[in-house]
Formats: sequence, structure tokens, C-alpha cells
Amino acid sequence: MRLHHICEACGTEAILDSEAAFTAGWDYPPRMGQFGVIGPRVCPNCAINRTVWWALAMEGYTADMLNPQQQAVIARIQAEPGSILTSDGDGQETC
Repeated sequence: MRLHHICEACGTEAILDSEAAFTAGWDYPPRMGQFGVIGPRVCPNCAINRTVWWALAMEGYTADMLNPQQQAVIARIQAEPGSILTSDGDGQETC
């Protein structure tokens, strides 16, 4: 399944299948983590200490301490995989 990969740390975007993303070093479900569960969503160039997961799990942030960008990441993660499905060019979502 080809997914829209979005690095939450630097904003890099790529459309990759799960195997290619994993081989390239992306931390993204389904090979790394689980859809709909907060965890790092980063590209190969970024560290997980710039993720929402890090803020919540390691720094003790609560939901009200998150900035709008972090809140948007949580909304996208909670709506996975639908929120990161790609379009085939005709407006049709593909898996």
C-alpha cells in the first residue's frame, strides 16, 4: 500500500509503499509502530526527540501543552490509515 509519509519533525513528504519506506529509514506504520497509535512519524534524517510521542512520553507534556502543529499530527495519526492514503491521480484513494 502506498502511503503519504510526512515527517513530523522537518515536514519532508514522500509517497512510498511500506517496504520502501522501511528500507529508506522512515519510522512509519505498518513496519514501525501501529496505525492510529501515537508514535514517531519521522524521515530517515530526523530524530524521534522532535516528535509528539517524545513530548508526551518523555517530556511529560499533556494535551493542553501541545502546539497546533502537534495537535494536527495527533489528529492525522488517530485517523490513520485513511488520513495518509494516496490518490491514484483520478481522485480515487488507493491502498
